[in-house]
Order: sequence, then structure tokens, then C-alpha cells
Amino acid sequence: MWRMGEGRSRDLVVAGPPAHPAGEVVEAEETLDPPDWEAFRDLAHRMLDRLVDYQRDVRLEPPWRAVPEQVERRFTEPAPAEGLGAEGAYGDFLELVLPYPTGLQHPRWWGWAGGNGSPMGMMAAMLGAGMNAVPGNFDDGAARVEAQLLAWMKEVMGFPQSASGVVTSGGSEANLVGLAAARDAAAGSADVGRAGVRAVDQPLVLYASAEVHSSVYKAAKLLGLGRDAVRTVGVDESFRIRVDELEARIEQDRAAGLHPFAVIGSAGAINTGAVDDLEALADLTEAHGLWFHVDGAFGAMARLSPATKHLVAGLERADSLAFDFHKWMYVNYEAGCALVRDADAHRRAFSAGGDYLAPLPRGVGSRADMAGGRAVQLSRGFKALKPWLSIKEQGLDKLGRLVAQNVRQARYFAGLVDQSRWVRRMAPVTLNVVAFRHDDPSLEPHELDELNRELLMRVQERGIAIPSSTVLHDRFTLRVCICNHRSRRRDFDEFLASTEEVVRELRSG
Repeated sequence: MWRMGEGRSRDLVVAGPPAHPAGEVVEAEETLDPPDWEAFRDLAHRMLDRLVDYQRDVRLEPPWRAVPEQVERRFTEPAPAEGLGAEGAYGDFLELVLPYPTGLQHPRWWGWAGGNGSPMGMMAAMLGAGMNAVPGNFDDGAARVEAQLLAWMKEVMGFPQSASGVVTSGGSEANLVGLAAARDAAAGSADVGRAGVRAVDQPLVLYASAEVHSSVYKAAKLLGLGRDAVRTVGVDESFRIRVDELEARIEQDRAAGLHPFAVIGSAGAINTGAVDDLEALADLTEAHGLWFHVDGAFGAMARLSPATKHLVAGLERADSLAFDFHKWMYVNYEAGCALVRDADAHRRAFSAGGDYLAPLPRGVGSRADMAGGRAVQLSRGFKALKPWLSIKEQGLDKLGRLVAQNVRQARYFAGLVDQSRWVRRMAPVTLNVVAFRHDDPSLEPHELDELNRELLMRVQERGIAIPSSTVLHDRFTLRVCICNHRSRRRDFDEFLASTEEVVRELRSG
């Protein structure tokens, strides 16, 4: 027990060991620490060496291979009652997991919008896990890493340092954060946090282009607005939102008794990489008193380079911004970010209270502006360490050069597609996305869709490359999204040559 002295001194009175009833058997206490630390150190070094080799030699392997049936069966085994030990568990990883990657590390990964990660990012994940930090909630080094990273990103994105922000799991959560702040700000005197959106007199609606990311619909559902609250607006021939149609929709909805509260601009739409006219959207939202949110999941990183910064002009005028580090800043999954210009609006949307969370004047729990009061999660992994160390290692200038390099590669590949007699481009190339497909007017549209679907699957299954797919102009389309620091121009030459070969094979079959 503690005996309190004067001032801040403390005298600890240590009691003796507890008495046990006669004849009671005291079981040995256990731990998850290794029984032999030096043996574990040797295993840990071998694990690290294997992963360094994996990173170094990634080009020598196909980007993806299917999991064979005999391995698939192993994943139906029941959980072991008795452990395999560290060596046995690691052996299963080597046999069952490592040989069957998604392929994100590979130079020819251009699927969806995923970055490679980096060797330093791999180590940062290990360092963060080794510390087992919960950043932003306690008075520790991890909180300062996240705070500094956010300060850097405010400067990069043109936000004031008075803005708020939080590191998230990714762009989906970051969109949710921005739209939650927008919803609560629009509610005015209505206490949405207590009573929900029913406390608002008129139904809240927001606006985005037909090319908006699906996470926006998910956010609308989670925020109690409903999917129908997302009013989709048509796009022009470059897949950018039609600002004239948007303004007409806002006026129509107001006349119908609805409450427009936010507009979402895309800085790099997921299907094509299209960038909405963000300056025009900023002007419109300012004129109509609406919240301007930008989904910049990968495209926001164009601001890292003077050569590409102009492509997302107007982004810095947003009220909130969502983007990912694990896409076009090449950080290992997972790490995203939300920035909110109005810090009070951000905190209002996520404050929840709790006596157990009240900060003390000193000690571990003395951090007043807890990240848990700005985020969906209270318990959070040390995601900020990966981008923080990446910036420390490489510097923003080099990361910007890599972004510009990917844009040049996209335009190079688009040129190859335009010269090909076997495939044609399906959309303009604004940033780092090239959409294309095999086309032949002699075939029916459904036959072409099926042929292109088979083309994509064979390209992936043969380990040629990992493009993904979408639908443009109602047609199945292959899609290359280049967030890859390992890609070289020869990869695109060889990819197109192999793709054309598969097309010829399909047509001759």
C-alpha cells in the first residue's frame, strides 16, 4: 500500500507474499515470451533476411500465383490446441502464405490503386509493432510522430497549421471522417451527436459525380444519411463532374425542401484518374454555403511534385481532404489521412467523453488532444511511423519525383496503346491511370466484354502483370493504375506485347 508523505515524496510499504491455504497447489505462471531469447533472436534474423531477399528479388517471381488445392486444404485445419512453437509457426508461413502474395510489391502491379510499399516501410511496420504503441492518445513519442506527420501534410496540401487531422486506416475511413465533420457542421444547433440526423429539420443531401468512390456511399450509410442522400451528378467526356448540372441539382433539391450540405470533388477518380474542376467546385460551394470535401485517395499526392501539382489545383481550398499514404506515396499498408480545416468541427464529430479518458495534469495520460477524439478508432496501431520514416529516409522531393515519373509512365503506356492495332484507349489520361480494351466492330458488345474479361484473367494467371478492371461507356475495360516506384518503361513494353499475344490467341481460338 502507499503511505502519503509531504509534497511529492512517496514511501512504498511492500507487503509480504500472500499466504496460501495448506495443501493448495500453486500452478506455474506462463508468458508468451520465448523460453530461449537467443534462439528467438536467431529465428528473427532469419525472418528478416528472408523478407529482405523477398523485396530484393521480387522481380524474379510472378506478381501473383493461384493457391493450389493442397495448400487450400491446409486452411481448413482446426486451430491447434498445442502450439507448434516459433519455428513450426514460421515454417507454415513460408509454406502456406509467402509464396502466394497479392503482388503489390511487384514492378508490374498496376491493379486497383495500391502502392508497393518499401523496405523501410517494412521495417517501420516491425518497429511500430515492436513498440506496440497506441499513437495520439498518450504522452509518448508515437503521439509526436503523428502530430509532426500531420503538420507536414498540412503544408504539402496547402492547409493551414490550425487545421485538424488524423491518420486513418485508409481513404475510406478518411472520407468518413471528413463527411462526419461536414454533417455535424451542417446540423447547426441540432444535436446530431445525441439525437442523430432526425434532429435536423430537413433531410441532408450531398453531391458527387457518378465516378465517386464506393466508400462515399458506405460513409453515407454509416452516418445515418442513407445511400439516397448521395446525389450523383453526370460527368463530361473527360469523366469530370458537370458543374452546371451540379448547381441545377442543388437548386432543385433546395426547392424540394431538402438540405444540401456538402459537395465531394474527386482528385483522381478511381476508374480513370480524372480530376474534377476543383477550383470551380470551391467557388460553387463557397457561393452556396456548402462544405467542400475532396476525395484525393491517390491523386492528392500530385501536390508532391512541381511538375504535377497543377493537375489538382483547388484541392487546397477544400474544407476536408481524404488521401492515402499507402497508394501514391508508396507506404506499406495500411496508412491514410484526413485533414479538416475547421478543427472544432472535426472534434465535435468524434468527441465521445468517458471518465477513463479524462487527461491528467501529468503522466502517461496527460495528452489533452487525444487522437481518439478525432478518429473512428480509439485503439489505433502506429500507422504514422511508416510515412514518417519514409519521408525521413527519402525526402519529399524524391517522393514527388516518383509521382511525376509515374505520370510520365502512364502517358508513355497510353502512347503504346494508341499505336496498337489490338487494343484501344477508353479514357483520357490525366494522372496515372490508363483504361483500355480490345475492340473489334465485327464482334457483338457482349462478345467483346467476355473476350476482355478472359484477357484480363489470363494476363493475371500467367504472371504477366496485375491490371484490374472497370466499366466505362457500359463496356468491360482493363485498367492500369501506376502507383509503383519499381516499374520501368520496359515493363510496359513487355506487358503490352504479352497482352497483344493473348488477344491474338483468344481471337484465333
